[in-house]
Amino acid sequence: MNVNSESGGAGWLPEETPLAMPAQNLAAKPAHAFHVTPPGEWRVRECHIWRVVALVFTAVLMWIAGYATREVLMVDGFSGLDLAALVLFELLFGWITFSAVVSLIGLAASWSGDSELKHLSDTGPVAPVKGRTAILMPVYNEEPEPVQARLSQMAASLAALGAGEAFDIFVLSDSRNPDIQARETLAFEGLRAAHGHRVYYRRRAENEGRKAGNIAEWVGRFGGAYDYMVVLDADSLMTGDTLLRLIGAMDAHPRLGLLQTMPRLINRVSLFGRMQQFANRLYGPTMTRGLALMWGSEGNYWGHNAAIRVRAFAQCAGLPLLKGPGPFGGEIRSHDFVEAALLRRAGWEVRMAPQLSGSYEEAPPTLPDLMVRDRRWCQGNLQHLGVVNAAGLNSMSRFHLLYGAMGYMMSPLWLTFLIVTALLSLEGRGVVDSEWNDYNISVLRWVLSIAFVCLFVPKIVALGHTLVAERERRDWGRLDRLIAGVALETALSTLIAPVMMVSQIKALSEIVRGKDSGWSAQTRGDGSISWADACRKNVTPTFVGVALGVFFYMLSPAALMWASPTVLGLLLSAPLTVATASPRIGAWFLDWKLLATPEEHASRASAAASLALIAFADQTALTPEPA
Repeated sequence: MNVNSESGGAGWLPEETPLAMPAQNLAAKPAHAFHVTPPGEWRVRECHIWRVVALVFTAVLMWIAGYATREVLMVDGFSGLDLAALVLFELLFGWITFSAVVSLIGLAASWSGDSELKHLSDTGPVAPVKGRTAILMPVYNEEPEPVQARLSQMAASLAALGAGEAFDIFVLSDSRNPDIQARETLAFEGLRAAHGHRVYYRRRAENEGRKAGNIAEWVGRFGGAYDYMVVLDADSLMTGDTLLRLIGAMDAHPRLGLLQTMPRLINRVSLFGRMQQFANRLYGPTMTRGLALMWGSEGNYWGHNAAIRVRAFAQCAGLPLLKGPGPFGGEIRSHDFVEAALLRRAGWEVRMAPQLSGSYEEAPPTLPDLMVRDRRWCQGNLQHLGVVNAAGLNSMSRFHLLYGAMGYMMSPLWLTFLIVTALLSLEGRGVVDSEWNDYNISVLRWVLSIAFVCLFVPKIVALGHTLVAERERRDWGRLDRLIAGVALETALSTLIAPVMMVSQIKALSEIVRGKDSGWSAQTRGDGSISWADACRKNVTPTFVGVALGVFFYMLSPAALMWASPTVLGLLLSAPLTVATASPRIGAWFLDWKLLATPEEHASRASAAASLALIAFADQTALTPEPA
């Protein structure tokens, strides 16, 4: 062992076992690519048929809705404004319809038991792991004590299963705050004292490459000693059982390069955090099952709570610098999508494991915290437009990169659609009443009704599946409170969506002008927001809400009614921020079991709840005293 004296750090590191991780050339195909899933090796059904079903069904619905809408718009001729409305409607309708179709595929998978990884589940015996695994916890100015608590729970869970010797834990610090650095050292010493010699700490002298660079530096120095690495975020938590099943799958299938779990959101008590946890837990499973079934071996990586084959990662996932100035050029920010694409380019399988339930993370506690994180993701995902044409990429990898970038393009499209349709109502004032007959009005109502239903299909499908599945329904507690939770979450999401829309449009304009998102530590703990801070943070959404309200009112009262959900959400952005950030309001909802997840309904003595909900430093936030 060597004493770690880097940049003032303290602790122990293992002997270095270097592993080369060269930056990849995006302009040339890799020479070491191989074909995935040789015959007879992993008998799973690839899901190209599901992709075809999803794309064809989406395209058919788009054609039907587009044709009907065009017929209605042509009643008084077909102007440039009509064409703009039709194109925008088709793009937005296709976006929401595709999500609805994916959730329906997930529902079919849930009912039939169909899965790309049928053998990988929470049930059944756990095979002894063969390979050596490093659990990597990169941190940057994070509160050390909660990080220590999470890692301690994971180490204890593995030790209880008799697997502690197969896993090493590395705390990889990029922290620059002197106080946090000192506390990290103390927290590490406590972690090592509790769990022995297989716990290591390293602090980098330079923060090159941010989190991706932190992981790459570890691979280059220590990766040669390990078969696999499980990459975490500072708020990640995984059960020992899930870790063993992940590594067991990697052992069993030598072409599997990355296996991504579906983290559940926990440990939030603010109303904003509670609604995210509720939505993630209720709506997430059907959607992720659908995605896993569709993508098969061509899945994606979300940057944490995933098992990765170290040598595959080192050989083919080294990130290059993008050409041109920032924010589009330089270091790749949203590294996970690109790393998954590079693994697939070399022939490695990238799969998702929605069946495993012992994977957790935290949600942003407030709306402004989500906006900060979303701003960073926006810049990173737009960078992917410079990667999507890389030589040798799999078609699904290109789809993942484009889909992530397009998610941020939807916000300006939604706002433009609202304005264009309002202007159409003004243009249509000169239309003779007889031209708008009952048939035209009926068609328009049907089209808008279908679009509205598609928007909420993922919620409807998830709720329906829960109500039909007896065990799921029992886990969620009282039926009336579950339905009330769906109604409340839907109402809050509807009001918050316009605020996020304006935030994303603002982020896009800043990125285009060359403004960088920076790199700051995320807020992890719950805390109230003052009215002054909320008003300051929501100046832009409030101003846009006033401007849109005046604009639509001047057009017509009907136009204002059409846009009322958007206008109302923007005008209420500051009160929404204050109310949803309040831990007291969130605790009140939890006390009444509204927006409560099954883990919070379960007994505190249960195994699943104890690891997921007791592993964090602040226990009072999770179980507030009754008012």
